[in-house]
Amino acid sequence: MQLYILQIFPETGINETFDSGAATARSMAESWDNQWLDLLQNNSSNNLYGALTNLGVFFAVGTLLFFMMQWLKDVIYSEYSRPITGLIWPFIVVLLLSNTGDGSILSSLTLGVRNLINTVNQQVITTADAEQSYQQALNMSLAEEVAGSLLRPCQSLTGEQQTQCFEKASDQIDSLWREYRNLYGNRVWIDRLEAQVFALKFNTGNLSETSFNALVGNTTQTSIKNFLISLQYAFQNLIEATMLLIAALGPLAVGASLLPVAGKPIYAWVTGLFCAGIAKISFNIIAAVTAAVIINGPGENPSANPDLMWFIIFLGVLAPLLSLAVAGAGGFAVFSAINNTTDVVRNRI
Repeated sequence: MQLYILQIFPETGINETFDSGAATARSMAESWDNQWLDLLQNNSSNNLYGALTNLGVFFAVGTLLFFMMQWLKDVIYSEYSRPITGLIWPFIVVLLLSNTGDGSILSSLTLGVRNLINTVNQQVITTADAEQSYQQALNMSLAEEVAGSLLRPCQSLTGEQQTQCFEKASDQIDSLWREYRNLYGNRVWIDRLEAQVFALKFNTGNLSETSFNALVGNTTQTSIKNFLISLQYAFQNLIEATMLLIAALGPLAVGASLLPVAGKPIYAWVTGLFCAGIAKISFNIIAAVTAAVIINGPGENPSANPDLMWFIIFLGVLAPLLSLAVAGAGGFAVFSAINNTTDVVRNRI
């Protein structure tokens, strides 16, 4: 789910801001997709993943000595069945790190896992139009800030100058309401905010400074909201970067898996990849559900005038922390399941 901050300034125009934000979101998503393909499919020695694959092969050759020592020990002191099953690991390592010309089998499997995670994530986003609800709730919480950025310069004026300033700002804000209605249709929260600006336009002489500030807010609150929304962007891109980093380190995890230890590095690598995917999906579920509560609740209530600062704080700070906690718990469960399954298979073969 790619979102963008709606920051509108008088000289840029409303439509240009919406178009630029949507284009930026699409560009970022496409850039990450291309980066994955460039890293994992171009598996030449000059490529980063190709160099890491060669390093993984070096690790595999180095750890093969320790593996053979443990294997010979098992042959001498144990029954033959367990040493024979242990020979499966060298074949798995060689198979995963072998280069077929279009990339290693490991890189293809990694891309497959990433595509699976993205498919599930896309299903979460498209279910009940979650992406539009998320963006609508975000724009609903920012609409007053956008209007305030246009109305705030009028605060220092008086008399006829202030009236003309409000009329000019109101004309610009009308373009914002039209754009919102084009995106989301006729919504109660749009009518409510439009009525507030209309009342300010025709009652400039009767509004106190307190009433004015309550309507248009202040620059500090706007800065805080923009900062928290930037944290959402940072977290989403951090998840993408984390998944890509884990994917790049796959050859090293596979190459070190010949070490005669119970917890194979490849188990930790698989767990880490799924943890990042769970964090990504969890964040989108949390954001979609919370946005739906806002849109279907105060967003449709004409008498409500909610302060949605909590929503921005929740998405910028609390939702990432909660999704990471869920991912950590899920990753621990996956790691335990892999280890237990391996022990069961080893004991039965």
